[in-house]
Amino acid sequence: MATPDTWRKSSYSGGGEGNACVEIANRRTHIAIRDSKDPAKGILSLPSPSFTAFVDALKEGVLRDTVIHVPR
Repeated sequence: MATPDTWRKSSYSGGGEGNACVEIANRRTHIAIRDSKDPAKGILSLPSPSFTAFVDALKEGVLRDTVIHVPR
């Protein structure tokens, strides 16, 4: 039986409704990421080690000018 995800917002989500950020949910083997402004639009799911590397790259500014194209 599937269990619903428990989503949590970034501590950098800003004031008001706090919807100017991303939300994450911990799954058994992956971390799920979604846009808090449009949560029904889609979810990016990464294996936990890849998510950690992704966040580290963001913190270091490595991905600052990177554009990621996702096929529809």
